Amino acid sequence: MTSSPSSRVQSVIVLGGGSAGMLAAITLKRLIPELDVELIHSPEIGIIGVGEGTTAVFPEYLFNILGIPRDEFYREAKPTWKQGIKFVWGPRDHFFYDFEFQYDQRFDGVSKANGYYVDEDCSDLSLACGLMQRGKAFPTGPLGKPVIKGAHAFHIENHHLVAYLEGEAKRCGVVLTEDTFVSAEHDGGQVSSLHFEKGGRRSADLYIDASGFRSELLGKALEEPFKSFSGGLFCDRAVIGGWERDDEPIQAYTTAETMDHGWCWQIEHETFINRGYVYASDFVSDEDAHAEFRKKNPKTPEEPRILKFRSGRYERSWVGNVVAIGNASGFVEPLEATALAQILYECRWVKELLENSDCQPAEAQRDFYNHAIGVAWDEIRDFLAFHYKFNTRLDTPFWKHCREHTELGDYQALYDLYQEIGPSPLLTSTLPNRPNIYGIEGFLAMLVGMKVPHQNPHTPTEAELQQWQLGRKKIATRAAAGVDVRRALDAIRQPSWQWS
Repeated sequence: MTSSPSSRVQSVIVLGGGSAGMLAAITLKRLIPELDVELIHSPEIGIIGVGEGTTAVFPEYLFNILGIPRDEFYREAKPTWKQGIKFVWGPRDHFFYDFEFQYDQRFDGVSKANGYYVDEDCSDLSLACGLMQRGKAFPTGPLGKPVIKGAHAFHIENHHLVAYLEGEAKRCGVVLTEDTFVSAEHDGGQVSSLHFEKGGRRSADLYIDASGFRSELLGKALEEPFKSFSGGLFCDRAVIGGWERDDEPIQAYTTAETMDHGWCWQIEHETFINRGYVYASDFVSDEDAHAEFRKKNPKTPEEPRILKFRSGRYERSWVGNVVAIGNASGFVEPLEATALAQILYECRWVKELLENSDCQPAEAQRDFYNHAIGVAWDEIRDFLAFHYKFNTRLDTPFWKHCREHTELGDYQALYDLYQEIGPSPLLTSTLPNRPNIYGIEGFLAMLVGMKVPHQNPHTPTEAELQQWQLGRKKIATRAAAGVDVRRALDAIRQPSWQWS
């Protein structure tokens, strides 16, 4: 590719071949087909072998925006389903957070929102919650078939996802090149060319930096300042493991379990269970973290796989003619499976701003992008901070430190009002940004799930309690008749199955 003499973006080089690079390349080529898009990745840089959990925006984006066929994706990427997260967190035995509405609503016949009635029992507040409690994935439709609709997400093994996306990139016209990046030529906040071991020098009008933690273009070449999230997020390492599935049931949720110095994830794949321990190295050595992980999960390998990371974001993600996507832009631990959602958010805005500027993005477009992406990263940081600030399950030095020192950032006002009025949807008034990634629902799910105290309890009447129990019973009845993951997988693999 050669650089265009005009200011219009006609050619794009995507540096990096993971899920971030592939999704960026597919988005730009499929939705702005006149662009020449080349993705260059090194075969020497492997894929981090962890399970991917997504949020509900992922299937929506793939199927309804990119137009990827459902049957093809299920056949080749081999996902299982995720209705939410099971939190072994706080004083309850556990609680569920899903993609529906548990707390930002109220049942018929009661005077308050749901959060005022769940001091002891927060089960069966939504259909997704009821399904997860019973080991189910979807409600049952006609002829006993699963109803695979609504706000659900995926568990996907990363190598299956990237392999599928690589094929999809080729099908939509992206040029895929294997080569090893050496260096970038740059001047005045612009990259003029990239140098590779085999292919020499390459130039384009726009460069997408999808080089992961290395952030080769934005961080290294252009030296964009990095904004640390260490004031609210203290974990900086993960032990990664897993095992081949035996007869364990495939759950339709990710598990997040409190550990002595952090937390442990469990991601459910059809033939493999992925497990990882995210911890703070200031409180535990790698060796002791691995020992704690192995004690909890004896099926994991004896040799530890340690991933080191830093939480934070670059101050700007679009500088000159470079846009960073994914980990090259920022990173937070996978406590709410935000990685792919943030990648899609970034891809969407790059596409929108290119399209709306007739592929001639000016400073105003770059400023808008940097503000929007910065706000999104900061919101994720603050949402995760709530998980740490109020988790009273353990009294280890790490968790005491979290409760005493975690900063709530832009969402401190939300917590302040919650203390006064309790789990009311009126807390929406304190959201600093709209639209908001999690809405008030996400924050209420964590505050109520962890039984964070407030000053406005509600004592329901007997009639209210009856209506409350009736609402939960309706959900429980429908959920109990649901279909588990294995039955749902069997159903979609039948020749007669049709995606509506």
